[in-house]
Amino acid sequence: MTGPDPLTRLADELGHLGRRLEAVGLELRAVRTHPADTTAPPEPAPVPSTAATPTQPPAALAGPTTTQTPTPTQTPQTQTPVSTPTMAAPTVTPPWAGATGSGYGQPAYPPPGRPHQAAFHTAPHAAPWPMPQHAPQNAPQPTPQHAPPMPWGGPPQLPPPPPGPTLFDRLSKPGAGSKLLAWVGGAVTLLGVVMLLVLAVQRGYLGPVPRVVGGALLGAALIGTALRLHRTETARTGAFAVAATGVAVLYLDVVAATSIYEYLPEGAGLAAGLAVAAGGLLLALRWNSVAFAVGVVGAGAVCAPVVTQGFTPLLVAFLLVLKVAASPVHLKRNWPALAVTAGVPPLLATVLTIGRTDGQAVLAGVALAAAVVGVASAVLTARIRPDDRTALGLAIGSPLPALLTTAVLDRTWATGLAAVIAVLMLALWVFGRRSLPKPFAAGVAGVGVFALFVTTTVALDASPRAVVVLGEALVLAVVATRLHSRGSLLGSALFGGVGFVLAVAHVVPLRLLLVQQADLIGTGRLVTGLLTSAVLLVLAVVLPWAAVRLGVLDRHPLPWIGIGLVVLYAAAGVVMCGALSVSQTTTGFLFGHAVVTVSWTLAALVLLVRGIDVRPLRVAGLVLVGAAVAKLLLFDLSALDGIARVLAFIGAGLVLLTAGTRYAKLVATRRISAIS
Repeated sequence: MTGPDPLTRLADELGHLGRRLEAVGLELRAVRTHPADTTAPPEPAPVPSTAATPTQPPAALAGPTTTQTPTPTQTPQTQTPVSTPTMAAPTVTPPWAGATGSGYGQPAYPPPGRPHQAAFHTAPHAAPWPMPQHAPQNAPQPTPQHAPPMPWGGPPQLPPPPPGPTLFDRLSKPGAGSKLLAWVGGAVTLLGVVMLLVLAVQRGYLGPVPRVVGGALLGAALIGTALRLHRTETARTGAFAVAATGVAVLYLDVVAATSIYEYLPEGAGLAAGLAVAAGGLLLALRWNSVAFAVGVVGAGAVCAPVVTQGFTPLLVAFLLVLKVAASPVHLKRNWPALAVTAGVPPLLATVLTIGRTDGQAVLAGVALAAAVVGVASAVLTARIRPDDRTALGLAIGSPLPALLTTAVLDRTWATGLAAVIAVLMLALWVFGRRSLPKPFAAGVAGVGVFALFVTTTVALDASPRAVVVLGEALVLAVVATRLHSRGSLLGSALFGGVGFVLAVAHVVPLRLLLVQQADLIGTGRLVTGLLTSAVLLVLAVVLPWAAVRLGVLDRHPLPWIGIGLVVLYAAAGVVMCGALSVSQTTTGFLFGHAVVTVSWTLAALVLLVRGIDVRPLRVAGLVLVGAAVAKLLLFDLSALDGIARVLAFIGAGLVLLTAGTRYAKLVATRRISAIS
């Protein structure tokens, strides 16, 4: 045998080909991971090497180069290996490898911004770049620790996501035309049924019984057709539209039989409507079609006002039936579109019903029922899915129509309705604030506080309204401190602001404090003013204390100045209303102002003594001293007369002297204690 074994040559060639493919794969991976620079890399420094020329592949790449060639003097059984030349694999080197590298396929140091060969070792399927066996031992080898940083600042950025499909794209999808035709056909059919039920009454078409029976038969036929169509996969889109039309026809037929023809009592009609709506929505749940469910509820909600010939309490009741039927389906499938479609129409109908009915009890009951159903559905949804935003929206929006209804009700009915809403929402917040999501609980608390304010506004007149609002603000401040609730603190601040405005405008006006009244003021008004001023004074102390404990109020002077002015006003109101309650003569007015001045100085003394180690109290005491002196010079000196002026100046002076002496003694004592 004169030549190499063909199988051996084939194995060698396949080995060469595999190594070439591996080298090309490494190169492609390098190009993909590190795009080529726009500028040519600097020429790398030559590496001293005693290796062969780069055209000679190492054994690791070229494979075995010896073949078994028998000689004429040897038999095939005793062949001796003789080296014969074979075809070497072409050189495949990375683009950054220098021509003077350490050997074949061995790149020199990469240029700046290019990773060296160790970067390829991170791939689990990539073998390291082979080193020639004849490379010198002292040749410098790149290591991962000395790899230069990437010049482009990191991995390439991902491209922005493609824009969403346009309306044209959606309409051009396969099957979009069939869906559009099916649902448009259902809407047109439903309008025809509405004409059959309503316009036939006006023009005398057929009789009441044929209209109701015909509508029921048409709805049943449509549902049966939908059940048959749903058996075929390609016809299910049409089945959804046909079934939704059939259920809506049956529902509107029940509404017409109850409101127009009065064949069914209101209770029986509502029960029948609930059964029809629940059956249709359960079928949508079984078929897992949100379009079917939304179609049933939306069609019934839109067409029902036409059948009932306006917005009436009965219409609100039928819309609430749709809401009740849709709630279990929404809880099961999490269909926000269904929740909104079923929850909004009853609220809008409640608002539009205001002023269109004479029954106070009926209107209040319908508004309360809409609120209770909406809130109950929202609570169930929030417990099952805490992140559902529709639950929060329904919890806040459901009681609002009932609160708006109080504007057209009598005071008794309006007060009772608002009070029930307030108790319901506040009780829900108290007992569910730990189990319900925080945003949901905060929204419920806000609605409850607003309902409480509406109750107070509707039930009371201007004078007692201020003290009640201030009392509610005080309670909220205490609750905020006990529960560490910033929401309650915000409610307290809002109630306190409204109560302060009411007090200044109606109960304790500024004119009452500064000008002696020519006409006698009723004792009841003075007592109310005294009580309002006292509650305002307590609130002006408790509310900042609660804000400081919750970390809301800092040491910025601006809010503290406002709080101090409110405290001074409330204290003056307490003194003046008390003095005028004893005597509304000039003597009572002047005596009251003298007491106000002395009381301010006494309060300043207490603040200075108690605030020997508390800087804010010391500052407040000094400010109050300035306010007392300013009142003495600007008001008492000109407004007071006789003994009242003397008493005011002497009393304030003595208090100031006492304050100065006592404060100086305390400061000296503390200084001596600190030195010793």
